[in-house]
Amino acid sequence: MLDSTDMEKTTTTTTASANPAINALFKAGAHFAYSKSRRHPSTKPYIFGAKNRVEIFDLEKSKETLDKAKAFVTSIAQAGGMMLFVGGKSEAKSAVKRGAMAVNMPYVDGRWIGGTFTNFPEIKKRVDRMEMLLSQKEKGELIKYTKKERLLIDREIDNLQYMFSGIASMKTAPKVMFVIDPKREAIAVEEARKQGVMVVALASSDCDITKVNFPIVGNDSSRTSIELFVNEIVSAYQAGKKLAEVK
Repeated sequence: MLDSTDMEKTTTTTTASANPAINALFKAGAHFAYSKSRRHPSTKPYIFGAKNRVEIFDLEKSKETLDKAKAFVTSIAQAGGMMLFVGGKSEAKSAVKRGAMAVNMPYVDGRWIGGTFTNFPEIKKRVDRMEMLLSQKEKGELIKYTKKERLLIDREIDNLQYMFSGIASMKTAPKVMFVIDPKREAIAVEEARKQGVMVVALASSDCDITKVNFPIVGNDSSRTSIELFVNEIVSAYQAGKKLAEVK
């Protein structure tokens, strides 16, 4: 195992000076994993070494997983497929929402609601109610209710928006789900697997990447790293849309 000095020198040589893509990953801190004690066996092949008890990803391999995921996302977009962005952890929320909105796709930037895939008809009913109440409020149709009743309706609207506003446009199940930290979003990943929804995920060393169709192995707990990977996936989707327009 490399000591901290050797690791720093070797990592710098094999990343920062290699090529622009790997350099970007290095600068974003994508190479930082967790301690060996937290490592899931499935991520062992992607570990380069350790520095100060923190394991380091081999960024060459991280880039390979990213490239495979991007190629798949581009193909989905080219075929007109929908992609759901999921990332409820605090470090991922803003990047996930911003990325999804950039390509006009649905997103979950909070707690995953159980049954979003496996009981989609019921979820759709909740979304429909949210949209109905919002429409009635905008048209002034709630004036017929008492002040107390309107207050309760406003609270219901706020609650429904908190849970479902990001997936309001998701009228059918998506073709693919892009997840930040599949370990944290284990319920979402399991529902996707049951319903045949392909999963692309940014996964750190504590994740079981065998449960993901296209794992992107890298730091999933740093805002900077998450933003970089989200931007890469967004760019891949946009590239697919452009290819579709050409046809």
